[in-house]
Formats: sequence, structure tokens, C-alpha cells
Amino acid sequence: MHQPDIRVVASGLDFPEGPVALPDGSVLVVEVAGGRLTRVRPDGSKQTVAELGDGPNGAAIGPDGKVYVCNNGGFAWHVEDGKRHVVGPSADYRGGRIERVDLDTGKSEVLYTHTGPHRLCGPNDLVFDRQGGFWFSDLGKTRARDMDRGGVYYARADGSLLKEVIFPISKPNGVGLSPDEKTLYVAETETGRLWAFDITGPGEVAKQPRPSPNGGRLVVGLPGLQMLDSMAVCADGTVCCATLIRGGITTVSPDGATVNHVPMPDGHTTNICFGGTDMKTAYITLAHRGELVAMTWDRPGLKLNFGG
Repeated sequence: MHQPDIRVVASGLDFPEGPVALPDGSVLVVEVAGGRLTRVRPDGSKQTVAELGDGPNGAAIGPDGKVYVCNNGGFAWHVEDGKRHVVGPSADYRGGRIERVDLDTGKSEVLYTHTGPHRLCGPNDLVFDRQGGFWFSDLGKTRARDMDRGGVYYARADGSLLKEVIFPISKPNGVGLSPDEKTLYVAETETGRLWAFDITGPGEVAKQPRPSPNGGRLVVGLPGLQMLDSMAVCADGTVCCATLIRGGITTVSPDGATVNHVPMPDGHTTNICFGGTDMKTAYITLAHRGELVAMTWDRPGLKLNFGG
């Protein structure tokens, strides 16, 4: 596929991720390496909403109008040819967390750090359901010789419930819901696999028997060296996964039969969201270039719950 027509909305972002399109035309992004939640206005100007520290990694608007942020707890970075690469946890890493940020004041609070005795390792991406709860992935944390395994969790926005739903699963990253909210999609980074789980209730999924390694149904596994990052879902159910190394957005039909690739000028394309009055403006984060870009998509994105 030919390179699409894209426009740069903002540049100079420090490893952007987690875009959230707001009703006023601005877009929130997290700057993973900068430890910030940033608002990008339609004219490209940037405003720091909150200095969160460590590694804010994904964001979504909750039922109270506040921004819920997955914080991975911080990365150590290696810079080569001006590009940042994750090489492990930060030297002062103490664990991951879920944070809640007031958009008006910038005040942040920690909502969750543990489920029972188990700490969150590297919360990554989240999505709210109609009931006001949210699913989120925990990528885990990788060190030179060992790793903490992550999982997929469900939480209430009021801080009253956090439960582990899917474990083990190999470095889960993007999460999304089908338009009817009967299916939870989870993307695995290193395997390049997209999984589907049948939702049976808030925070409940039906598990497939072995040989499924995680209880999910395999939707697609990408060939060659491709890794999946975060995602958004279209109104027709198409899943759009940011794709690393190959660099772009991989679109997958719900049955996995149709897979296409929309190339981006960055091998570290990290996330996508939809906005505009017709929901056909795709906002895409290019982490190595430090850019938020936009393009016209060929179909409308799914309107998120509580997104305005």
C-alpha cells in the first residue's frame, strides 16, 4: 500500500503514546519518556496537563470526565541515532500503577498499585466499557536475565475493585472492545498476535481450552518480524493495531480473514485513536519521530464510552 497522506499535528513529543481525541478538537497524549500527560491543541500548540513521572503509557476518559492513565513505572532507555529504545526498568522502578487525572486542575491521584499481594508491573493500555469499568493490560517488566509477567485486568473507576482476569499471557499490550462489547481484544507485542476473548459479564471472560496458551481465540498472527502495540476499534468492528518494526497500522477484520497494513514513516508507530465529527480522522503517535500525526481514515472509528 502507498504511503498515506498524513499531516503532522505536533512534534517535539518525548515518545508519545495513548492519544485521546477530545470534543474541542484537541488531543491528549502521554509522553512516556517525558513522564507527562500533554494536551495538543488543533493549532499544534502543546500544554502540559500533568507531570506524572515514571512512564505514563495509555490514557482514556472515564465516566467522571477525568483521565485514567496506565503508568508502567518507568523505563531505562538507550538512545541510538536519536531514537529511544527500551532496555529495561528505570533505576528507581518500584512498580506500576493506575492514575486518575483531573483535566481542569492537573491534579493526579494513584488509584491502584496491587491486586491482592501482586503488584502491577507495567500497566500499558486501557478501555472503558458501558458500565463504567475498564479493562487494562499489564505488559510486565523485563530485565537482563528475568522478567515479571503481566496480565489483563478489570477495574472499577471508583477504586473499589481490581481483579486479574487473564493470566498468563505473553506481554499483552493493546486492548479494545468490539462495538457490541461482547468481545475483548488483546494484542501481544513480541508474538505479533491478536487475541479475542468472549465477555460474559463485567470483568468476566469465557476461556478457551488448551492448546490456547491464554484462554483466548487467535484472531491473527502476523508473519515475519512485526510486533503489536496499542489499538483502536472501528465502528464496523475492524481492529486497528499499531505495528512496530514494520511501522504502521495493521487493520484486522473480526474474523481475522482480512488483514491490511497502512504504512507510517516510523518503525515505532505506537497507537491510534479516532476523532472529528464523522470519527474518520485517525490520530496516530509516532514515538521515534516524536510526532502526533493525523490522516483521513477509510471508515469511522468507534465512539468511545465517556469520550464526549
